[in-house]
Amino acid sequence: MLKITKKELFNILKARHENDKYSRLAQMPKPDSFKDIQKATTRIKDAVLKNEKITIVGDYDVDGVVSTTIVVDFFQKIGIQVDYIIPNRFEHGYGLSPKIVDMIDEGLVITVDNGISANQAAKKLKEKAIDLIITDHHTVGEELPEAFAIINPKQKECNFPFKEICGAQVAWYLCAAIKQELKKEVNLQDFFDLLCIAIIADIMPMTSLNYIMVKHGLKSIKNSKRPAFVKLNEVMQKQLFVSDDVGFTIAPKINSAGRMDDASIALSFLLSQNLYEANDSLQMLEELNCYRKTLQEEISKKAVQAMSNQDNAVIVWGEDWHEGVIGIVASKLSNAYKKPAFIFSIKNGIAKGSARANANINLHTIISKTSDLLLGFGGHKNAAGLSMEAKNLEEFKKRINELLNIEAKDLYIEHDVLGELDVSSVDIEFLDIIEKFEPYGLNNHRPIFKISNSKIIKTQLFGKDKNHLKLTLNNNGYVFEALQFHAENRDLEDCINLVVSINKNEFRGEISPQFLIQDIL
Repeated sequence: MLKITKKELFNILKARHENDKYSRLAQMPKPDSFKDIQKATTRIKDAVLKNEKITIVGDYDVDGVVSTTIVVDFFQKIGIQVDYIIPNRFEHGYGLSPKIVDMIDEGLVITVDNGISANQAAKKLKEKAIDLIITDHHTVGEELPEAFAIINPKQKECNFPFKEICGAQVAWYLCAAIKQELKKEVNLQDFFDLLCIAIIADIMPMTSLNYIMVKHGLKSIKNSKRPAFVKLNEVMQKQLFVSDDVGFTIAPKINSAGRMDDASIALSFLLSQNLYEANDSLQMLEELNCYRKTLQEEISKKAVQAMSNQDNAVIVWGEDWHEGVIGIVASKLSNAYKKPAFIFSIKNGIAKGSARANANINLHTIISKTSDLLLGFGGHKNAAGLSMEAKNLEEFKKRINELLNIEAKDLYIEHDVLGELDVSSVDIEFLDIIEKFEPYGLNNHRPIFKISNSKIIKTQLFGKDKNHLKLTLNNNGYVFEALQFHAENRDLEDCINLVVSINKNEFRGEISPQFLIQDIL
């Protein structure tokens, strides 16, 4: 196996971006390549001039909340008052639903990060003579909703050159088009702090357009004047933000509101006008996130007990499992057992589910082949939501197992190991090379290394539930520590091989390497 030197590491990471079309912000594609975007902006301009009521309908996940924040903040910056609705997961269901339409009586409706499957709600709006503009990025179904305009890069007739963007990016491009149409002065780069959070949280490919936007966005968080981010900077005390800070700390806090209570709490946080408002909202998010972690752990244990290792996917369900955490549980179990996961919560005879996969399959396509069993579904390649009558669960499980009767390597994409690592060579310069090529994510994974023949000196379980592992190891005379979060309880040999990623660990001004165990061989 290749020995990874600093020079090798630099060359490998640099090569990943040699064919990027958008290496500078000036190269980003323009808004006019989106289908219907001109039609939409003309209609919005008309609404503004006629002082019509404009209602923004978002969604309760990070992408939906950030999308709503961007559009509402943009309209505020140009002096236009808009109404906005973030659905409650438990009361209204997903996105633009008939229940949301009942709350709207006039004007123009603009969806962000949802709407492409809202056929029933769209029909209801048309009956009320209310125009609908849909902005979304989710997979387009066979039947499109009846809308005045649909802005979604996944439409067949859409010429936007990069299809794998999140809802917040589509919303941001709409704002760019409105800015041009209304001839307003707004610095659209001021929204990059928000955009990078949505791109990372929605697990978009970290390549091309997404890579350049997130790279600039992570720098923007550090210098953001937005009270929410000023507060986050104060709490987190980071010299520099990286993708993991968003994925593991910021995004879960924002997501916890919609998962556990109401996403309007997260929206209030991001739209805070001062530090007092931001502090109050952040404290609520912290409490909800702690509650989320507790419930997630409980349901994970129940799900593991209910699953069968013989199945080609993790497919489990339980009565009244909290709907807000089943998506995270699905993600966790998909990674732990290296196959797609479907987790359902049953209430009043209806099973609502979340599916996650890191595989050479398209979840949306697979689920669509069981549509005769479903009440509804939506999503994309790696994540989806679905619902059905609980009596159909066993048949659904049987069909999914048949559809996923493929090679194990296609059920889970393993991270590529770059090569063999000499632990003693990992210094500040080595860490700086990894940091230089941030952000990491889907299709641009954080570098993974193999460390061979490490002798275990000490084993320690830590955390409230004692489910995290700290190993003290000796590798050719060099002593180091390695951590594994959510570790499986297992007996280890005296001498082991590890697959690790490496982070910069900042503590009291000191920087040191933090070895994170991905696998123990």
